[in-house]
Amino acid sequence: MSIYSYKLTVDSGFAPNPFWGVLTLATCKPRLREKRKEGDWIAGWTSSKLCGDKVGEERLVYLMQITEKVSFADYFTDERFRSKIPDQNSLTYVNCCGDNIYRPLVANASVCSHFNQVPNCNHGGNEKEYDLSSLQVLVSNRFVYFGREALAIPDEFRPQVPQGQAPFGHRTDCPDRCQQFIEFVFDGVDTPIVGQPHWWPSEDTTWTTTSNACRGKPTIKKCTTKRKSSGRVKSTTRRMPIKC
Repeated sequence: MSIYSYKLTVDSGFAPNPFWGVLTLATCKPRLREKRKEGDWIAGWTSSKLCGDKVGEERLVYLMQITEKVSFADYFTDERFRSKIPDQNSLTYVNCCGDNIYRPLVANASVCSHFNQVPNCNHGGNEKEYDLSSLQVLVSNRFVYFGREALAIPDEFRPQVPQGQAPFGHRTDCPDRCQQFIEFVFDGVDTPIVGQPHWWPSEDTTWTTTSNACRGKPTIKKCTTKRKSSGRVKSTTRRMPIKC
């Protein structure tokens, strides 16, 4: 068992996208998407740039176990992920932030030029080559996303968190520490989406309609350590372009 940690500089519901029953990482972090395999755990943490958290005080934005890897071509054409194609004409905010933004132009699309970027409010054409430097999309139906309610992790359960971005993810491979961390995070969680993204209109609640019960939740032991989140966030109602 391994956990790969990295820091988020942006959390807008786009990368990762936790909506519609599965959490997906389809843009940004191409090396992480390419190298990590099914069964691995990915932990995304706050950063100074995201919300002012100092090194050593990062909180957990989300935790996912990779339950599937799909190609960009399959991601766009698979009916399961149709809701993640952004609809810029929708008045529902959650419909506009989908990460399924690369439409294959040919059969067996396998290089950047084989894809067209669909209109979206997060990534422009200058991010296309970087996004498609890995053609893998990480999918999870075993996850918890805290978003703005990022979870503070006690030292006794905390995995190794990198000081910087960690393109491949900073690895924690001590089985006991990994298991204790996962148990702590999932303890008491009955919904996969706990809070809205950091960069999300405060008055918009459309994110609450995209999931009901936590799917694929691992069997855990009862954890007695008190859990807490921190309100140290910079909220905004602007749509801001993602920079990985």
